[in-house]
Amino acid sequence: MVFEHPARYTDHMNQFERDIGGRPAVLQYLDGEYRVITPGTYVVCAVTGTRIPLEALRYWSVDLQEAYAGPAAALKRLQEKGLTNR
Repeated sequence: MVFEHPARYTDHMNQFERDIGGRPAVLQYLDGEYRVITPGTYVVCAVTGTRIPLEALRYWSVDLQEAYAGPAAALKRLQEKGLTNR
């Protein structure tokens, strides 16, 4: 058996920790999909300000037309807007 040194894998950072170059995309958020209005490589989380690569975008609000970095950010925004129980 051959085991590779773990240091070899340190270049694989968390998808939200890496530097995302390019320009922000402008999207129209729909139910279960989005439409690209202006091409780009990322959107910005409305709660945290984190850049989210389009290929990692999973959470958004159709009503608020906002993207979120994760479920906690989405829930926080919905609670702030009074759209869910606290």
